[in-house]
Amino acid sequence: MPETQSSKPALFLDRDGVLNEDHGYVFRWEDFRWIPGAKETVAAFNRAGWLVIVVTNQSGVGRGFYSEDDMRALHARMAEDLAEAGGHIDAFYHAPQHPDAPLDAYRHPDPPDRKPNPGMILRALAEWPIDREASLLVGDKPSDLEAAERAGVRAALFTGGDLMQFLRDEALLPA
Repeated sequence: MPETQSSKPALFLDRDGVLNEDHGYVFRWEDFRWIPGAKETVAAFNRAGWLVIVVTNQSGVGRGFYSEDDMRALHARMAEDLAEAGGHIDAFYHAPQHPDAPLDAYRHPDPPDRKPNPGMILRALAEWPIDREASLLVGDKPSDLEAAERAGVRAALFTGGDLMQFLRDEALLPA
């Protein structure tokens, strides 16, 4: 979709390690813990008129640890919890494919959507009225940053702590 007057900046967020604590293949609500400041960050970007889009690999699906329905159920619970905090996620993109997936449907030698490939970000850019130049990806791994760079989106490496404070310290919160 070409950038127009109605294009908005997007905050792209990795999920595990940025929005929630990453203790390996989180797919059940009872195992989910928000990163400090994550809900407040989403709500702040929503209030500023940004789109908020999650881009998450989710190889646990491809590895057969849980299903896409399990993942969608978790995302629905995240959305409910965010709504209570005054925030929302505009879209979730996921890449369950993995080169070593035991399930044939998810095995791919170089999945185009799996970060560090930029497929999820490029799909969002095509499907939403996003101002690429003003957008930002926050990830916790070099592969997140590489995907953003390959998609032409600036990126920041979150190394833990309070997400809102991190963005404040890096002068990345919207005005």
